[in-house]
Amino acid sequence: MADHANRDGALAGAGDIDQDAAFRAAVAIANIPTLLMVLVQLTGDTRWLEPPYAPERGRGLDDNDDGGLPEDVQAEIRAAATEAILAWRAGRPVAMPRPDDDLLVRMLSVSMAEEVPAEYGEIIASGLGLKAHRLGEPAAVPAGFKVLVIGAGVSGICAAIRLRQRGIACEVIEKGSDFGGTWRENRYPGAGVDTPNHIYSFSFAPHDWTRYFALQGELYGYFRKVARDHGLESCTRFDTRVLSAVWQAEARRWAVTIRRPDGAEEVLTADAVVSAVGVLNTPLVPHIPGLDSFPGPCFHTAEWPEDLDVAGKRVALVGNGASAMQVAPAIAPGVGQLTIFARSKQWAAPFPQFGKEMPQPIRFLIANMPLYRLWYRQRLAWTFNDRVHGSLQKDPAWPHPDRALNAVNDGHRRAFVKYMQQELGDRQDLLEKVLPDYPPFGKRMLLDNGWYRTIARDNVELITDHMAEVRGSTLVSRGGEEREADILVLATGFKATEFLGSYEVRGRQGQVLSDVWNGDDARAYLGTAVPGFPNFFMLLGPNVGLGHGGSIISAVELQCDYLLSALDEMFRRGAATIEVRAEIHDDYNRRVDEAHAKMVWTHEGMENWYRNSRGRVVAITPWRNDDFWRMTRTVAPADYVFDGRPAAAGDAA
Repeated sequence: MADHANRDGALAGAGDIDQDAAFRAAVAIANIPTLLMVLVQLTGDTRWLEPPYAPERGRGLDDNDDGGLPEDVQAEIRAAATEAILAWRAGRPVAMPRPDDDLLVRMLSVSMAEEVPAEYGEIIASGLGLKAHRLGEPAAVPAGFKVLVIGAGVSGICAAIRLRQRGIACEVIEKGSDFGGTWRENRYPGAGVDTPNHIYSFSFAPHDWTRYFALQGELYGYFRKVARDHGLESCTRFDTRVLSAVWQAEARRWAVTIRRPDGAEEVLTADAVVSAVGVLNTPLVPHIPGLDSFPGPCFHTAEWPEDLDVAGKRVALVGNGASAMQVAPAIAPGVGQLTIFARSKQWAAPFPQFGKEMPQPIRFLIANMPLYRLWYRQRLAWTFNDRVHGSLQKDPAWPHPDRALNAVNDGHRRAFVKYMQQELGDRQDLLEKVLPDYPPFGKRMLLDNGWYRTIARDNVELITDHMAEVRGSTLVSRGGEEREADILVLATGFKATEFLGSYEVRGRQGQVLSDVWNGDDARAYLGTAVPGFPNFFMLLGPNVGLGHGGSIISAVELQCDYLLSALDEMFRRGAATIEVRAEIHDDYNRRVDEAHAKMVWTHEGMENWYRNSRGRVVAITPWRNDDFWRMTRTVAPADYVFDGRPAAAGDAA
């Protein structure tokens, strides 16, 4: 593991502090299940995986810091970990630098106190830096070859960095004034990430996070810093919009029309295009008659005015999805009255680390003990990525499909209902208003930022109905209830099923991609490539998002490696174009649809933003994280045509 050798403070500068004392202080409060993994590798002793040291299973999304172990056992583990870490710091090599995949699975299973699938070993090894995702050496890049990256958010930053690291010239086009995408645009009160930032971050750019779940400002600062640290300012045009991308068949290049900051149009050419425009970037503004008549501030959460003062005001909030669940608790204590119009109901899980700052000793340990950081990240990846995936499969024999999918899902339901009741306290009259009538995870599971306690406040009213009309400052529900408001906030989400809706893409035969997709029925091979559109790659394309939770940045990194593998294969062949075969693309999407048909979000009567107007799931993946890791590990030449000709029959993955 390359960064095992780093003993001098990779992230948080150690300065002149007594590092031995700092390590002792950190280990004294560190996560026991993570320390056990560190102990196994540092000492080579697998007895730490056996009783009495093996942790008990944690509850919910909690880190399970004490492992459920008696205090004397915890003390023994901490003492041994301190000794092993200080010996490592003094120069003793890691006794077990490369556990085999079977042992890695056993280690994670013990750490989580639950069975991890046997085939998961490869992705654990990858997460620990022991196994590269991509196969093959980089190919020589043809002289003058250039890639145009559209978007400078999370995926665009990743793509540009990875391309430049491989010696491939690229230019980034960004409609905004800075890097950051979603985290630059969404500045509403309470905005933050619902995935731990130690996995909601680039694997190649660890950071000294101040919180377990970062808020918007820290996230925005992180992505800006990563982009600047990698010199992306020199190759990025800001305040510039892409209007169209047209494939020029004779030249075998893309012609991309942009609108510059001065309003003038310009045509750029590129050998390949990477679309990194994201998914949650086009606000969904509902059609509400009279909305234009509202006299006060009226805006989508993604357009929150910087100077807005809500103190003492009557605020109306439309929606109760992720952004609403963050906004409402953040503003409710200061407003005069908060009225929430929310037709649908959401499941929200307990969020024990909401708002918690990371203790300085733990920040020091994560920064200065790579094994701890990597195993801590690996535990988070399992908890938030794939832990619940198996419980989201429909059980045809389950006798209560009206409330759950299977026995485990029904157990989740009971736990979440009990949590709601606890949070509502003496306002049990609100339970009917918030209790969903569909199985847990049928929509993206939200994390409770204090939502239930907020709607129980005296100055908050939840109206479980559509807002049907706006008559000046009077808001009217579909049932005829009227409320007055000074400020109207639309927390109504984004057009998540309309991929690449911000510009036109024309392919090899002049076909428009949005027409090929019939509007909102987007399909792509591995969410990345579409037949008829050579040298065109998407990041966060259809069926890449995560419905069962987790960090989308992991998927972005896998896609970036995959597109680099595709370009390498093209370079090695001396070809000018690479294009996915239609039958490969179609078979993949058939398998995607078949997998979704067995999962919770296609449960009878289920409505969610994952599905398009035809009911097909287009926004999220049905795959486990390790499934997608294998699918994107390297390009199979037989899946593609090069310069319009199929790969040779003998070509293999």
